[in-house]
Amino acid sequence: MRLRKVPIGSRDVPKRSGQDVVALSTTLRENIKPSKVKHLIDERLAALEASLTETHSLQTLGLGHGDLGIFFANFKANIALDPTCSHTLPNSFATISTSTTSAPRSSKAKTSFDAFRAFRRVFVEKGLQGLDLELKHAFIGFVADSKTSKPILEKQAKIADLRYPFEWFPATRAKRRTIHLHVGPTNSGKTYHALKRLEQARTGLYAGPLRLLAHEIYTRLNAKGKPCNLITGEEKRIIEGVKNAMVSCTVEMTPINVDLDVAVIDEIQMIGSPERGWAWTQAFLGVKAKEVHLCGEERVTPLIQRLATLMGESLKIHRYSRLSPLEVGNESLKGNLHALEKGDCIVLFSRVGIHAMKKEIEGKTGKRCAVVYGRLPPETRAQQARLFNDPDSGYDILVASDAIGMGLNLSIKRIIFETTQKRTRSGGLCALTISEIKQIGGRAGRYRTAHDDVKSSIPAASSGSNEGSTEVESSVTPRPSAGVVISLEDFDLSVIRKAMESEDIPIASAGILPPAAVVHQFKSFFPPDTPFSFILLRLQEISRLNPLFHLCDISEQVTIADLIEPIRNLSVGDRMVICSAPLSRGVEGLPEILQALARRIANQGGGSLSDIEEIPLEVLDKPVTAEKTYLSSLETLHTGLALYLWLSYRFEGVFTSRPLAFHVKEIVEQNIDKVLSEMSYDPNARSVRAQKRIQDTISKLKAEYRDKAVEDQEHPKYRLS
Repeated sequence: MRLRKVPIGSRDVPKRSGQDVVALSTTLRENIKPSKVKHLIDERLAALEASLTETHSLQTLGLGHGDLGIFFANFKANIALDPTCSHTLPNSFATISTSTTSAPRSSKAKTSFDAFRAFRRVFVEKGLQGLDLELKHAFIGFVADSKTSKPILEKQAKIADLRYPFEWFPATRAKRRTIHLHVGPTNSGKTYHALKRLEQARTGLYAGPLRLLAHEIYTRLNAKGKPCNLITGEEKRIIEGVKNAMVSCTVEMTPINVDLDVAVIDEIQMIGSPERGWAWTQAFLGVKAKEVHLCGEERVTPLIQRLATLMGESLKIHRYSRLSPLEVGNESLKGNLHALEKGDCIVLFSRVGIHAMKKEIEGKTGKRCAVVYGRLPPETRAQQARLFNDPDSGYDILVASDAIGMGLNLSIKRIIFETTQKRTRSGGLCALTISEIKQIGGRAGRYRTAHDDVKSSIPAASSGSNEGSTEVESSVTPRPSAGVVISLEDFDLSVIRKAMESEDIPIASAGILPPAAVVHQFKSFFPPDTPFSFILLRLQEISRLNPLFHLCDISEQVTIADLIEPIRNLSVGDRMVICSAPLSRGVEGLPEILQALARRIANQGGGSLSDIEEIPLEVLDKPVTAEKTYLSSLETLHTGLALYLWLSYRFEGVFTSRPLAFHVKEIVEQNIDKVLSEMSYDPNARSVRAQKRIQDTISKLKAEYRDKAVEDQEHPKYRLS
């Protein structure tokens, strides 16, 4: 099919059928004329109506063959897809907002949407598949609204009342806890003090945001003679025969129903995260410890104070000052790698980029580089950190991911941002937040490392309570040498300077997700075959919230729910567990692997690793080559193995090859690192990417200005939020 060229900024594209549109990029879909999008939506509605004529689909909806046409005609009349007019959607269409934005929503928000714009936005962001799902969910919601009596709707609303999450943990509420909040900037000793208290306790746990942090604390406690178990989503290391061992875990794995003396919850400011905040809220509200030590940024203090007051628990606040000075450099490196100095850390946001930068630095400057990123095996990461920290090792430069911002013990002189943008889970680009820039940048000029005098003590922080005491910040004598934060390119330096000088915005609310019992109850009001993704979206739509809480984004769960929807014999509990699995978007073959594993769960057997053909173990029979296709196949295998291990701890009777999966996963990780280290990289690629980032930013600003102008012209009174 021959296509004519489309000028940049054009609001038109070549005429295409629905199938042709599948291959269009987000940018091209955004430039399709509204009238053509309207025609496309009409086509998809017709296809949806045709698909629903099957007896099974009608039974799911509780409709007869004669009812479908009437309901569908009323449905189309309600959404009134006119791109030149604005219409208010009924409540059943609020599902559109839930699945297309990760921002927290008020429980009382019943947003009026321009139907056409709402569906168009879904099409632009998610393509035809996303549009088809939104139309299907919208119609199911319309039918549910039409067929549900007022008393039933009131019962649903009562179940969806999520205003009191503290009541979800009655055993914890019966316990008298003391909350210790350790707040301060990066490199201020706040986590150090909390961990010292943990080391003094008989029983306790550490909960952190990253697997490698959990592993670091696990190693530290065991080295100090405190038996400690490791629990992450895909790995458990349990010391046999020790009754009161400590626990080091990722925050999502925090054990709730265990009596403890001390619990340390790290990076508590992530309680406000639109995606993962629920895990910190669950750990904070639910952990049964006499002392709960929260470590994080000052901006979380007002929220923790209010939550502690509502729970009737004592709160003591410990404030810390930075232990060494920090400044933003006057100029960037201007792309010159020869300007790198011993003790520098250059930060990137992709594994491929990290290895490419390492190879470029070593090739151009002769300086040896250590590397640290989240997916490195813990033993390898510890070795790389030791090499960088040791001034006599010959490793002068560290090339790392943003994982260094979460408390790793590294002796860094300067932090150098290669970019101030990173990839989102959906594959797009987003700017780093102020908090992320401060946290990563704050790792420069670290006060002490393993090569410092470990016997010296950090000056104690001030402590106080929330009961009228005066809190005085701790006074320390910082080192004379300051940490420095700069960028590789001029383009990013002003962004970094503005972020580092900005005031922190207080965190307004804590993230939550409806507990399993609520989802079970809510689903009982719908026909057995109602899509589980619709249940999740509908529950979020009608939920009532306390202003101190927000519902976390469930787009990942919805995506997984739709992938496993055709699989029968999965219970609600099974679906909830599978939907919680951490997935990497964009990995080739992952949907098929997920469906294969879900079928094993439904059948309650057949989970031997060698019997699951969709996990491509045959990749290991191929010679290791520095080719992108081979790397892609290794990443597919690695993701499949990680998912297998994650599920093996939740369905132990089904997935029985855990030791083999661990062994194969280690081999795959070694092969991936070998491929990345041997791949050839275009020496001009970095400068090309830098120029493209500038052009993309300019284009984005132009597009935003254009869209705003069009919106003002067409619908001055109806702005799409």
